[in-house]
Amino acid sequence: MKYTCDEIAKMIDHSLLRPEMTQREIVTGCEIAKKYHVASVCCGPSSVALVRRHLAGSDVKVTTVVGFPNGYSTTETKVFEAEQAIRDGAVELDMVINIGRLLSGDFDYVENDIKAVVETAHRHKVLVKVILENYYLTPDLIEKACRLAERAGADFVKTSTGFAPGGATIEDLLRMRKTCSPKVQVKAAGGIRTLDMAVKVREIGCTRFGCTRTESIMEECRKTRRK
Repeated sequence: MKYTCDEIAKMIDHSLLRPEMTQREIVTGCEIAKKYHVASVCCGPSSVALVRRHLAGSDVKVTTVVGFPNGYSTTETKVFEAEQAIRDGAVELDMVINIGRLLSGDFDYVENDIKAVVETAHRHKVLVKVILENYYLTPDLIEKACRLAERAGADFVKTSTGFAPGGATIEDLLRMRKTCSPKVQVKAAGGIRTLDMAVKVREIGCTRFGCTRTESIMEECRKTRRK
C-alpha cells in the first residue's frame, strides 16, 4: 500500500452520530479516535462539550453537525446551531443543505442558506463541510449543489449524512471532485467500511471520509503495513 496508516487516519472523521449512543459510548469513541490519531470526531451537537473535554490535549479535532440529518431547518436555526456548536468547542461543522429547496430549483435560497452558516463559521476560523445528500439528487443537481456550495464559500462538499438509504459512490465522488475547484475539498460518507474503500476514495481525490469502523480499518492498515 502506497499510503501510510497515519495518512489514512488523518482522512477519518470518526462518526459518533447514532441517536441511541450513550455518553459512555461517546467517550469510548473519543478514546478510539485518540488511539489512531484520526482527523476528527464527528458528534451530535449536544455532545460537543463532552467530546471537547475528552479530546483535550490530543491532535483530534471536534466536528459536529448542523441542520442534521434532513437539512430543512430554517437558515436562522442553522446559524444558531453553528454559533452554539462553536461556543461549545467545535472547530468543523458538517451542515446539510435544504434538499427540498434544491429539488424545487430554489437555488438562491440554497446558496444563501449555506453562505449564512459559512460566514458565521469563518468568523471563528471554523471549517464548513456541506452535505449534499446525493441519494436524493440527479447528477445535474449534484453538480449544481457543488457550484452553489463553492460560491457560498464552503471548505468541503460531502456526499451524505449516512442516514439516507444510500451513501457515497465512486461515480458521485468523481463528479464532485471534477465540479469543484481545487480549493474545495471532498468528503465521502456512508459506506466507507474497509481499508480498500478508504484507499479508493483517497485516490480519486477525497481528503476526508466519515467512518464508524475506524478501529477495523486502522487495524487492517497496520496489519497490511507489517506485511
